[in-house]
Amino acid sequence: MHKYLHIRIAAIFILFFIFGRFPIADTSKKLKNEPILPIPFEIDLDAEKVSLGEDLFNDPGLSRNNRMSCAQCHQLARGGDDDLARSITNSGDADTINAPTVFNSVFNFRQTWRGAFKTLEAQAEGDLKNPRHSATNWKALIPYLNTNTGYVNRFTEIYPQGITRETVLNAIATYEKSLITPNSRFDQYLRGDDNILSYNELYGYRLFKYYGCIACHQGVNVGGNVFQKFGLFDNYFKYRGNITKADYGLMNVTGNKKDRFVFKVPALRNIEVTGPYLHDGSTQELKDVIKIMAKFQLGISIPDEHISNIEKFLHTLTGEYKGKSLAPSTK
Repeated sequence: MHKYLHIRIAAIFILFFIFGRFPIADTSKKLKNEPILPIPFEIDLDAEKVSLGEDLFNDPGLSRNNRMSCAQCHQLARGGDDDLARSITNSGDADTINAPTVFNSVFNFRQTWRGAFKTLEAQAEGDLKNPRHSATNWKALIPYLNTNTGYVNRFTEIYPQGITRETVLNAIATYEKSLITPNSRFDQYLRGDDNILSYNELYGYRLFKYYGCIACHQGVNVGGNVFQKFGLFDNYFKYRGNITKADYGLMNVTGNKKDRFVFKVPALRNIEVTGPYLHDGSTQELKDVIKIMAKFQLGISIPDEHISNIEKFLHTLTGEYKGKSLAPSTK
């Protein structure tokens, strides 16, 4: 039996499971027949809600100490996160886990590393109430918003019910849904441009599939649509040491020991600009992440030349926000 056959078989079953449950982003017959799908160029959203949600997202007044906004940890100019191994909390200390990018979060089947929230609305409320983040509650938040005439007028114009828990969360979530990064070079390839990728980039994609990375990283977001244990073939946490509560992942949500070390598989869109990597922010270089994934998730060692090609492919997943590439050379 081929040494990667078990991985390929798993990939087939996972892909069948996923595409039987989740709608794809682009049904054009011109798309290449690949397990990765292009991000749509736009999503139909209410522009007024998007604008209102953007202001709420960037408003530190929504936090208890009036210093911490959603945008502190999710900076659009930094790939949708903050370039830190672990974000800074409202007390000035390092948080317990790495901040995931907010870009393309609309395509995730769960939000946060441990998959605690099924919707963007639930995730927004979780951060507002999180004692390490905004540390607020609705008894404080609604009165604050009602003291701002601009907010009152805009909410009243958009929502007949005015400022409520539901409308605040809907506005923030609508803005977050707008944060998509289409038109990466790989998406252009998927849409039929056979000359957009170099030989090494395309070879890297073939290796990405050959080694079985595609089993967990596929779909619109190249991940973000399944749970998986971190350490399928070896014990990552024994290797790294100093296990923390955050390392227990999904078990922190379900309380079930079988969910220990299980996480939502991270999306690889814009991975070029979203380091440090992994839930613990322990890895700075993308090539090192590939080595870690090969060892602990695939149980193999990948040659350096192949790692280099896979990394080149991953760079092609960097998209555009509002028509501007997120790639470092164009920041």
